[in-house]
Amino acid sequence: MTAQSTTVDPSEIARFSAIADEWWDPNGKFKPLHRFNPTRLEYIRDRVATHFGRDPRSAQPLAGLRLLDIGCGGGLLSEPMARLGASVVGADAAERNVKTAAVHADRAGLAIDYRHTTAEALAAAGEQFDVVLNMEVVEHVADIGLFMNACAAMVKPGGLMLVATLNRTPKAFALAIVGAEYVLGWLPRGTHTWSKFVKPGELDSALTAGGLSRVEFQGVSFDPLADRWRLTGDLGVNYMALATRPA
Repeated sequence: MTAQSTTVDPSEIARFSAIADEWWDPNGKFKPLHRFNPTRLEYIRDRVATHFGRDPRSAQPLAGLRLLDIGCGGGLLSEPMARLGASVVGADAAERNVKTAAVHADRAGLAIDYRHTTAEALAAAGEQFDVVLNMEVVEHVADIGLFMNACAAMVKPGGLMLVATLNRTPKAFALAIVGAEYVLGWLPRGTHTWSKFVKPGELDSALTAGGLSRVEFQGVSFDPLADRWRLTGDLGVNYMALATRPA
Protein backbone atom coordinates (compact mmCIF):
# COMPACT_ATOMS: atom_id res chain seq x y z
CA MET A 1 0.00 0.00 0.00
CA THR A 2 1.06 3.59 -0.54
CA ALA A 3 2.51 4.99 2.66
CA GLN A 4 0.22 7.37 4.52
CA SER A 5 1.15 9.98 7.11
CA THR A 6 -1.66 8.68 9.30
CA THR A 7 -3.49 5.45 9.93
CA VAL A 8 -6.77 7.29 10.52
CA ASP A 9 -9.61 6.72 8.05
CA PRO A 10 -11.99 9.68 8.57
CA SER A 11 -15.02 7.74 7.34
CA GLU A 12 -14.39 4.98 9.87
CA ILE A 13 -13.96 7.51 12.69
CA ALA A 14 -17.21 9.23 11.75
CA ARG A 15 -19.06 5.91 11.62
CA PHE A 16 -18.01 4.81 15.11
CA SER A 17 -18.29 8.30 16.61
CA ALA A 18 -21.95 8.41 15.57
CA ILE A 19 -22.76 5.40 17.75
CA ALA A 20 -20.26 5.98 20.58
CA ASP A 21 -22.98 6.35 23.20
CA GLU A 22 -24.09 2.76 22.58
CA TRP A 23 -20.84 0.99 23.48
CA TRP A 24 -22.09 -0.29 26.84
CA ASP A 25 -25.60 -1.25 25.77
CA PRO A 26 -25.51 -5.09 25.56
CA ASN A 27 -28.56 -5.02 23.30
CA GLY A 28 -27.48 -2.07 21.15
CA LYS A 29 -25.36 -1.72 18.03
CA PHE A 30 -22.37 -3.33 19.75
CA LYS A 31 -24.30 -6.41 20.88
CA PRO A 32 -22.07 -8.72 18.75
CA LEU A 33 -18.97 -7.50 20.61
CA HIS A 34 -20.66 -8.08 23.97
CA ARG A 35 -21.48 -11.62 22.85
CA PHE A 36 -17.94 -12.13 21.51
CA ASN A 37 -16.18 -10.63 24.53
CA PRO A 38 -16.14 -13.69 26.88
CA THR A 39 -14.36 -15.83 24.27
CA ARG A 40 -11.71 -13.28 23.37
CA LEU A 41 -11.19 -12.26 27.02
CA GLU A 42 -10.51 -15.86 28.03
CA TYR A 43 -8.10 -16.25 25.13
CA ILE A 44 -6.21 -13.06 26.00
CA ARG A 45 -6.05 -13.87 29.72
CA ASP A 46 -4.83 -17.43 29.19
CA ARG A 47 -2.22 -16.63 26.53
CA VAL A 48 -0.80 -13.61 28.33
CA ALA A 49 -0.70 -15.32 31.72
CA THR A 50 0.99 -18.41 30.28
CA HIS A 51 3.57 -16.34 28.40
CA PHE A 52 4.55 -14.41 31.52
CA GLY A 53 4.47 -17.45 33.81
CA ARG A 54 1.29 -16.51 35.68
CA ASP A 55 -1.67 -18.56 36.87
CA PRO A 56 -4.55 -17.53 34.57
CA ARG A 57 -7.07 -18.55 37.25
CA SER A 58 -5.62 -16.26 39.90
CA ALA A 59 -7.47 -13.07 40.86
CA GLN A 60 -5.13 -10.72 38.99
CA PRO A 61 -2.91 -12.70 36.63
CA LEU A 62 -1.88 -9.57 34.69
CA ALA A 63 -0.66 -7.61 37.72
CA GLY A 64 2.50 -5.64 36.99
CA LEU A 65 2.04 -5.73 33.21
CA ARG A 66 1.63 -2.55 31.15
CA LEU A 67 -0.98 -3.07 28.44
CA LEU A 68 -2.12 -1.01 25.46
CA ASP A 69 -5.63 -1.45 24.06
CA ILE A 70 -5.28 0.29 20.69
CA GLY A 71 -8.58 1.23 19.08
CA CYS A 72 -10.18 0.75 22.48
CA GLY A 73 -13.61 2.04 21.52
CA GLY A 74 -15.79 2.33 24.59
CA GLY A 75 -13.47 0.21 26.74
CA LEU A 76 -15.04 -3.25 26.43
CA LEU A 77 -11.58 -4.82 26.64
CA SER A 78 -9.77 -2.17 28.65
CA GLU A 79 -11.97 -2.55 31.72
CA PRO A 80 -11.64 -6.34 32.07
CA MET A 81 -7.87 -6.04 31.54
CA ALA A 82 -7.70 -3.51 34.38
CA ARG A 83 -9.72 -5.82 36.61
CA LEU A 84 -7.22 -8.59 35.82
CA GLY A 85 -4.49 -6.36 37.24
CA ALA A 86 -2.91 -4.78 34.17
CA SER A 87 -1.91 -1.12 34.02
CA VAL A 88 -4.00 -0.15 31.00
CA VAL A 89 -3.65 2.57 28.38
CA GLY A 90 -6.70 2.73 26.11
CA ALA A 91 -6.21 4.69 22.90
CA ASP A 92 -8.66 5.58 20.16
CA ALA A 93 -8.66 8.00 17.22
CA ALA A 94 -12.34 8.85 17.86
CA GLU A 95 -12.62 11.38 20.68
CA ARG A 96 -16.24 10.46 21.46
CA ASN A 97 -15.21 6.83 22.04
CA VAL A 98 -12.52 7.91 24.50
CA LYS A 99 -14.92 10.16 26.41
CA THR A 100 -17.50 7.38 26.63
CA ALA A 101 -14.87 4.93 27.86
CA ALA A 102 -13.47 7.35 30.45
CA VAL A 103 -16.90 8.13 31.94
CA HIS A 104 -17.78 4.43 32.20
CA ALA A 105 -14.46 3.53 33.82
CA ASP A 106 -14.82 6.36 36.33
CA ARG A 107 -18.27 5.11 37.32
CA ALA A 108 -16.82 1.61 37.71
CA GLY A 109 -13.99 2.89 39.91
CA LEU A 110 -11.28 1.77 37.47
CA ALA A 111 -8.07 3.73 36.86
CA ILE A 112 -7.52 3.48 33.09
CA ASP A 113 -5.35 5.92 31.13
CA TYR A 114 -7.60 6.75 28.16
CA ARG A 115 -6.10 8.84 25.37
CA HIS A 116 -7.47 10.40 22.19
CA THR A 117 -4.53 9.56 19.95
CA THR A 118 -3.19 7.23 17.25
CA ALA A 119 -0.84 4.27 17.19
CA GLU A 120 1.78 6.19 15.24
CA ALA A 121 1.69 9.09 17.73
CA LEU A 122 2.17 6.73 20.67
CA ALA A 123 5.03 4.96 18.90
CA ALA A 124 6.69 8.27 18.03
CA ALA A 125 6.52 9.22 21.71
CA GLY A 126 8.49 6.07 22.57
CA GLU A 127 5.70 4.29 24.46
CA GLN A 128 6.48 0.67 25.39
CA PHE A 129 4.18 -2.09 26.62
CA ASP A 130 4.36 -5.67 27.80
CA VAL A 131 1.15 -6.42 25.89
CA VAL A 132 -0.47 -4.69 22.91
CA LEU A 133 -4.08 -5.60 22.16
CA ASN A 134 -4.86 -4.90 18.50
CA MET A 135 -8.38 -6.27 18.35
CA GLU A 136 -10.84 -5.69 15.49
CA VAL A 137 -8.92 -2.59 14.37
CA VAL A 138 -6.70 -3.42 11.36
CA GLU A 139 -9.70 -3.76 9.04
CA HIS A 140 -10.67 -0.15 9.79
CA VAL A 141 -7.36 1.73 9.34
CA ALA A 142 -6.15 3.71 6.33
CA ASP A 143 -2.68 2.13 6.10
CA ILE A 144 -2.25 -1.38 7.51
CA GLY A 145 1.55 -1.37 7.12
CA LEU A 146 2.02 1.89 9.00
CA PHE A 147 -0.44 0.84 11.69
CA MET A 148 1.12 -2.58 12.26
CA ASN A 149 4.64 -1.16 12.33
CA ALA A 150 3.60 1.42 14.91
CA CYS A 151 1.91 -1.21 17.08
CA ALA A 152 4.84 -3.61 16.80
CA ALA A 153 7.32 -0.88 17.74
CA MET A 154 5.56 -0.51 21.09
CA VAL A 155 5.98 -4.18 22.10
CA LYS A 156 8.79 -4.57 24.62
CA PRO A 157 11.41 -7.29 24.10
CA GLY A 158 9.77 -10.46 25.39
CA GLY A 159 6.35 -8.83 25.09
CA LEU A 160 3.23 -9.86 23.21
CA MET A 161 0.84 -8.50 20.62
CA LEU A 162 -2.58 -10.03 20.06
CA VAL A 163 -4.43 -9.22 16.85
CA ALA A 164 -8.03 -10.00 15.91
CA THR A 165 -9.42 -9.34 12.46
CA LEU A 166 -11.42 -10.78 9.55
CA ASN A 167 -10.13 -12.89 6.69
CA ARG A 168 -10.69 -11.64 3.12
CA THR A 169 -12.54 -14.71 1.87
CA PRO A 170 -15.89 -15.27 0.12
CA LYS A 171 -17.04 -16.97 3.33
CA ALA A 172 -16.24 -13.86 5.36
CA PHE A 173 -18.12 -11.68 2.86
CA ALA A 174 -21.15 -13.97 3.08
CA LEU A 175 -21.20 -14.28 6.88
CA ALA A 176 -19.65 -11.07 8.24
CA ILE A 177 -21.19 -8.63 5.78
CA VAL A 178 -24.21 -10.12 4.01
CA GLY A 179 -25.29 -12.26 6.96
CA ALA A 180 -24.33 -10.13 9.97
CA GLU A 181 -25.14 -6.70 8.52
CA TYR A 182 -27.94 -7.25 5.98
CA VAL A 183 -29.76 -10.46 6.93
CA LEU A 184 -29.47 -10.81 10.71
CA GLY A 185 -28.92 -7.13 11.48
CA TRP A 186 -26.24 -7.94 14.07
CA LEU A 187 -24.21 -4.93 12.92
CA PRO A 188 -25.13 -1.61 11.30
CA ARG A 189 -24.89 -1.77 7.52
CA GLY A 190 -21.55 -0.46 6.31
CA THR A 191 -19.65 -1.46 9.46
CA HIS A 192 -17.18 -3.49 7.40
CA THR A 193 -15.57 -3.17 3.97
CA TRP A 194 -14.61 -6.56 2.55
CA SER A 195 -11.63 -5.22 0.60
CA LYS A 196 -10.07 -4.10 3.90
CA PHE A 197 -10.23 -7.57 5.46
CA VAL A 198 -6.78 -9.10 6.02
CA LYS A 199 -5.61 -12.54 4.96
CA PRO A 200 -3.49 -14.46 7.52
CA GLY A 201 -0.50 -14.41 5.18
CA GLU A 202 -0.71 -10.64 4.89
CA LEU A 203 -0.94 -10.27 8.65
CA ASP A 204 1.98 -12.64 9.10
CA SER A 205 4.09 -10.51 6.75
CA ALA A 206 3.15 -7.35 8.64
CA LEU A 207 4.09 -8.93 11.97
CA THR A 208 7.44 -10.06 10.58
CA ALA A 209 8.13 -6.63 9.10
CA GLY A 210 7.56 -5.17 12.56
CA GLY A 211 10.14 -7.50 14.11
CA LEU A 212 7.63 -9.83 15.74
CA SER A 213 7.41 -13.60 15.56
CA ARG A 214 3.98 -15.16 15.21
CA VAL A 215 3.27 -17.86 17.77
CA GLU A 216 -0.12 -18.98 16.47
CA PHE A 217 -3.27 -18.25 14.52
CA GLN A 218 -6.58 -19.03 16.21
CA GLY A 219 -9.96 -19.17 14.49
CA VAL A 220 -13.13 -17.92 16.17
CA SER A 221 -16.59 -19.02 15.01
CA PHE A 222 -20.17 -18.56 16.11
CA ASP A 223 -21.87 -21.81 17.12
CA PRO A 224 -25.60 -21.34 16.41
CA LEU A 225 -26.56 -24.53 18.24
CA ALA A 226 -24.85 -23.42 21.47
CA ASP A 227 -25.67 -19.77 20.73
CA ARG A 228 -22.13 -18.66 21.56
CA TRP A 229 -18.71 -17.93 20.09
CA ARG A 230 -15.96 -20.50 20.44
CA LEU A 231 -12.33 -21.03 19.44
CA THR A 232 -11.89 -23.22 16.35
CA GLY A 233 -9.29 -24.16 13.78
CA ASP A 234 -11.26 -22.37 11.06
CA LEU A 235 -9.55 -19.12 9.98
CA GLY A 236 -12.06 -18.48 7.19
CA VAL A 237 -13.91 -15.58 8.85
CA ASN A 238 -12.83 -14.29 12.29
CA TYR A 239 -9.38 -15.13 13.53
CA MET A 240 -6.77 -13.99 16.05
CA ALA A 241 -2.99 -13.97 15.99
CA LEU A 242 -0.53 -14.14 18.87
CA ALA A 243 2.96 -12.74 18.28
CA THR A 244 5.97 -11.95 20.43
CA ARG A 245 9.07 -9.78 20.21
CA PRO A 246 12.14 -11.94 20.97
CA ALA A 247 13.63 -11.03 24.33
